[in-house]
Amino acid sequence: MSKITKSSTAEYFAKNLQQVGFSSPLKAVLTTLKEAVDNSLDACESAAILPDLLIEVTKVGTGSTKNTDLIRIVVEDNGPGIEADDLAKVYGEYLASSKFGRGQCSRGQQGIGISAATTWAQMTNARGVNVTSKTKKMRKAMSAQVDVDIKSNTGILKNKETIDWDREHGTRVEFLLDGRIQLNGDGGILTYIEGTVLVNPHLTVTYKLMENDFVTVNRVTTEVPEVPEATLPHPHTFKLGEFITHSTLFGKTTLSKFLKTGFSRISDQSIKDFTKNGLPKNLLERPVSSLSDEDFKKAFMAVQATTLMAPSTKSVLTVGEESLAKSIYRLGEVDFFAVVTRKPTICDFKPVVVEVALARFKDRNQQGDTPVQLLRFANRVPLQFDKSGCAITWAIESVNWKSYGLQQPKDSLPLGPYIFAVSIVSPFIKFKNASKETIDASEELVAEIRLALIQAGQKLSRHIKKEVKEADLERKLAHIEQFGPILVEGLARLVNANEARKNRATEGLKKLLGRDSEDAIADLEAAESKLLEQKKRDKKKGIEHDDIEEDVIRASDLVDEEESEAPQGTTKKATTKKATTTTKKTTGKKR
Repeated sequence: MSKITKSSTAEYFAKNLQQVGFSSPLKAVLTTLKEAVDNSLDACESAAILPDLLIEVTKVGTGSTKNTDLIRIVVEDNGPGIEADDLAKVYGEYLASSKFGRGQCSRGQQGIGISAATTWAQMTNARGVNVTSKTKKMRKAMSAQVDVDIKSNTGILKNKETIDWDREHGTRVEFLLDGRIQLNGDGGILTYIEGTVLVNPHLTVTYKLMENDFVTVNRVTTEVPEVPEATLPHPHTFKLGEFITHSTLFGKTTLSKFLKTGFSRISDQSIKDFTKNGLPKNLLERPVSSLSDEDFKKAFMAVQATTLMAPSTKSVLTVGEESLAKSIYRLGEVDFFAVVTRKPTICDFKPVVVEVALARFKDRNQQGDTPVQLLRFANRVPLQFDKSGCAITWAIESVNWKSYGLQQPKDSLPLGPYIFAVSIVSPFIKFKNASKETIDASEELVAEIRLALIQAGQKLSRHIKKEVKEADLERKLAHIEQFGPILVEGLARLVNANEARKNRATEGLKKLLGRDSEDAIADLEAAESKLLEQKKRDKKKGIEHDDIEEDVIRASDLVDEEESEAPQGTTKKATTKKATTTTKKTTGKKR
C-alpha cells in the first residue's frame, strides 16, 4: 500500500491555481491586478481614507513560458500601510486574513487571491512580489521581496531594507510575471478599471497601460463608504456539517450560548422554541466540545424546524444613487441613464442589496444589432469571466426587454448601444468558484435583480418613446417642407392660378398637413412635462407615497405580464418591493 502524504494549503493552490483565477496567462494578469486593487481599496476604507491609486501594467520582455510576455504590474495606494511583521503573512500565506470568516461587505475575504498572485509570479519568474510599505508610526518605509514557502504555507521575506519614501503612509506592490495583456472586451484591463471607477465614486486613480500615457480619473465624491460592522450568519443557511464545524470555534461554550452568540436572530425565546421542536433541554448547558454528532444533529434539526426572524439588512452598503449617477459621467458623455437602488432585502436568509444603472454613451460606436455591454459587480468588484452562468445574466435574459423598446433575441441579452451595470452587495455572496468570477443563481436572488431591472426598464421605455415622438415629428415636418411647395406649384400651373391664390393654397396645405404635426408636438410636450416632473421628484430626498405606490403597481403589472410571456422555469414570480429611482436625460451638453 502506498504511503499517504499530507500537503499544505499553499501546495494545493500552487497545483490548482486555475481554481483561483490563474487558468491562463491573460487571466493571470487581470486577476493579479484585481487582487492588488481590492486589497488597496479595502485598506483605505477600513482606515476612512479617500483612496488615491496608481496603476501600471506594462510589457517589459519575453516570458519564460511559450506564447507569454513578461508583464510588470504595479499598484500603489495611500492606505494605512502594513506593519513589517505582517508583510509575509499578507502576501505569502494562504488563508491569512483579518476578514476571514467575517460577515462583512468587503472585497477580500479568505486571504487567498493576493497569495495566489505571489505564487504565480514566483512560479513563472522565480520571484514573488516586491512590497514597499509605510505606516504613520514608521519613520522610513520597509521594502522587501515576499515569496511563498509552498511546503509550509508561510511567507518568506528576502532583501529586506528600509528606504526613504515620499508618502506619509501607503503600500506599493510590484509583480513580474508571465502573462498576456488584453485592454478591451469582457476580460480587458481597461474594462476592469472602468468598472471599478463606476462603483467607487470616491476613488481617484491614475493608470498607465502598455505604451499609453498616464490617465487620471478624479473622484466625484469625498464621502468614504462606511463599511457596516460584521454580521453573524443566519442558522438557516447552514448544513449539518457546517453547523458542527462552526461550533469548534467556540471551545467549551455551552450550547445555548453558542446558538445565541454564533448566529444572528437567536434569542432566549428562540431557545425555548427549539426545545418545543425537539431539542433536549439537558443539552443546552453542556459545552459544545462535549457533544456527540448525534447531539448536534438533534440541535440542528430543532433549529431548522423553528421559524426565525430574517437577518438584519443593516450589514449591507450601497454605492448610492447620487454617487452612482455622478460616477457614470466619468466613463464618457452620456445622453441617457437611469439608476435604481433597491431597498435591502433578504434572499436565501442573507441580506442583499441590488443596484442597477442603464446608460447610453455618445462616444461609443456600438451598433444597435449587438448585445448591450454588461458590467457585473459583487461587493463592488467587477466580474469579467463566466458571464453566461451568473445570476445577473440570468436575470437580465429573463426580462422581456421588447416591452421597453429594445430588441432581444430569445433567452439572450437585449440589443442596443447601452451599458447595463448591475451591482450585488452582501456579506454572504455565494460564488460558484474560489476565483469569485460568477454569482450562484438562486430563485430569490434572480427575482430581486429582475425587479430592479424592470424599474430601470420603465425609465428607459419612457425615454425611447420620447425619442420616437421626436423622430416622428421631424419626419412629418420634413415632408410638409419638402413636398408642400412642389404640390402647390404643380396645381397652380395646371389651373393657371395667380400668385395670391397660390399663396392661399400654400397656407391651406400647411394647415391641413400640419394637424398631425400639431398632435405630435402636443404629445411631445406632454412627454417632456412628465420627464420634468419625474426629474423634480428624483431631486427630492424622499419620494412621495403615491409615487412609490404608482411605481410598485406598474412594476407588479409588468412582472405579471412578463411571467406570462417568459418560458417556463426561468424564475419564480416575486413580490415587488419599494425602491427609489433616479433618471436623467441630458441635452447634449457635456458635464
